[in-house]
Amino acid sequence: MTEQQILALAPALADYLDHFLFCCAYTQTFRHLGIYCRGLLSDLERKTCAPIALAAGTGIRTLQLFLTQHGGDQARACALLGQRVAGLLPTLPADDLGTVGVIDESGHVKKGTKTPGVQRQHGGEVGKTANCIVTVHLAVARDRYKTLIDADLYLPQSWDEDRPRCQEAGIPDTLHHRPKWEIALAQVGRALAAGVSFDWLTFDEE
Repeated sequence: MTEQQILALAPALADYLDHFLFCCAYTQTFRHLGIYCRGLLSDLERKTCAPIALAAGTGIRTLQLFLTQHGGDQARACALLGQRVAGLLPTLPADDLGTVGVIDESGHVKKGTKTPGVQRQHGGEVGKTANCIVTVHLAVARDRYKTLIDADLYLPQSWDEDRPRCQEAGIPDTLHHRPKWEIALAQVGRALAAGVSFDWLTFDEE
């Protein structure tokens, strides 16, 4: 998207994000979520914290603290998102497939050993084994409408067996290793609880 398109969408984006205000641990810093989201939607070459902050005229350290220490309630945010999608789907036109749930994983290459869940494993970003993190996602597709409604980190067993390492990386004690299919089933369960109804589920061999 161009800068002009992002600016034109700013009021609608702000209104949408306002629904998630109380998912933020510190509502006083909630405006930084809009800054971060606009950065992800922008045409910046690198969409990491520093270039996003600089483009928005915000302190780099300020945005870093928001993302790393002023975390929000992911479960509440996903529940709210699921409810909004559940309310929207019946109003949308559908093709012969109806509403389809799409389960997939995403692997992203990382450097070093500190990023939560990072290790040598298959990474979809490069199509081979690499030092990366893996996340599992649930998306909804209905005709031309497509959106992600859930995401979870895949925590390798080697990480789960090293709780001091998990604590250093900010991984809560409640998060443990689960097979990817088990993560996906939990996501489907949350979507159904929020009122999202699927005609089909699609996924790969994993």
